[in-house]
Amino acid sequence: MDQTLPSRAQVLPRVTRIAAPSPSAPPKSPSPSPAAPALSALGLLTVLLGAALPMVDFFIVNVALPTIDRDLDAGPAVLEMVVAGYGVAYAVLLVLGGRLGDLFGRRNLFLWGLGLFAATSLACGLAPTAWTLVAARVAQGAASALLLPQALATIQAATSGSSRGKALSYYGATAGVASVVGQVLGGVLVSADLAGSGWRAIFLVNVPVAAVALALALKSVPETRSANPARIDRAGTVLLALTLITLLLPLTEGRAAGWPLWSWVLLALSPFAAAAFVAVERHGERTGGNPLLPPSLVRIHSVRSGLLLIVPFCLGFGGFMFVLAVAMQDGLHLGALAAGAALAPLCAAFFAASLLGPRMVARHGRRVVTAGSLVQAVGLAALAATFFWGWPHVGILTLAPSMAVLGFGQGFVLPVVFRIVLSEVPAAQAGVGSGAMATTQQSSLALGVATLGTLFLTLSTSIGVRDALVWALAAQLAAVALTTALSFRLPRAVV
Repeated sequence: MDQTLPSRAQVLPRVTRIAAPSPSAPPKSPSPSPAAPALSALGLLTVLLGAALPMVDFFIVNVALPTIDRDLDAGPAVLEMVVAGYGVAYAVLLVLGGRLGDLFGRRNLFLWGLGLFAATSLACGLAPTAWTLVAARVAQGAASALLLPQALATIQAATSGSSRGKALSYYGATAGVASVVGQVLGGVLVSADLAGSGWRAIFLVNVPVAAVALALALKSVPETRSANPARIDRAGTVLLALTLITLLLPLTEGRAAGWPLWSWVLLALSPFAAAAFVAVERHGERTGGNPLLPPSLVRIHSVRSGLLLIVPFCLGFGGFMFVLAVAMQDGLHLGALAAGAALAPLCAAFFAASLLGPRMVARHGRRVVTAGSLVQAVGLAALAATFFWGWPHVGILTLAPSMAVLGFGQGFVLPVVFRIVLSEVPAAQAGVGSGAMATTQQSSLALGVATLGTLFLTLSTSIGVRDALVWALAAQLAAVALTTALSFRLPRAVV
């Protein structure tokens, strides 16, 4: 991204010269600018509920993949498209979703996103064939991209001071807990086989939840929008989409498809698409345009350092969740319920740490992230050791201690980093900043599934599931080491 500071015309509002009042005329007091609408506790709960839905759905399918395969005769390549189709569409459209919220109103787009998410979830739950399910998942990913940025941008625009810091911490906690809950809930619903629905329940459950969130949002979520909304950057949108598609699609589908020529061609094109995107965004900001992702936004220290840290953290987290679900079902032959329940200690510890986070951050600043990364590394090493020496007699109780330590460390990292990234983003750019952070998060999660998932699935056929799992955990440990190093680049104090 360009490191050039924005021009004054881009940052400062237009100033009109006003003639000095005559001595006989009393000076006019300036009319106060309208106060930004406040986000109530119920409103915050509602936007967090809306934000949780897309996060849950990224992970909820992991434990249901074997059942989907048996029911729809999907095959490995199509199964990976069920995961990748959602993830790629979600990641590609997130920044655009944030820009649309700035333009048409965040509450308005939040409501539309909830409605479309419910409709596409219903389509997923009723899909008669594997490829119909893939198409419905792509549409569901697009609906998620419309929904999620509005939650973050509403928090950014309708809160201030310590209230904003706490709200952003709650958002970070929701992001982590929802990811784990998705896998746990998926196991519960698949095992329960409600009314013979099997795997379909993991999608159908979204419909009533989204309906409740929609009803609450109509009453409690205030409307906010940018005072000077920017036009849609068509060239930037297309180039960002090309960059993410040419990178994520071959990495997620290449192994299952046997690494055909198209996968290598797309991978070769991805750096050129990325370079073209950066060049277009730089030119757009230099010429006073409206770039999709303004390079000046990345120049803000808190944004730049936070986004850099999110990449290895979410890459490792996304790969971990996918690999663990497959290893526990295919290697340890656990059912969907047990595979999901094994993550319950991680979820509980993550939530506990995220509640402690705001108080710890106020006292210790960025050191909370560094400490959390180190604790996460300890938990990950303990988990790898448990699998290596305990295999195949590894159960939920055996995994609980290392899972809890791992979750406790992660709970001190992700919520705090989310808060740091958005702490200095101007309210007028709330949608753009939220979209940029969500895109980084989602792209990194999808990249983690693609890279660590490919590593694990490739090694498992040659050295066995246990050793492949340990190597995948070792790769995640390397990502955690990078996270720890990047934590020292964060701002010392957290606003």
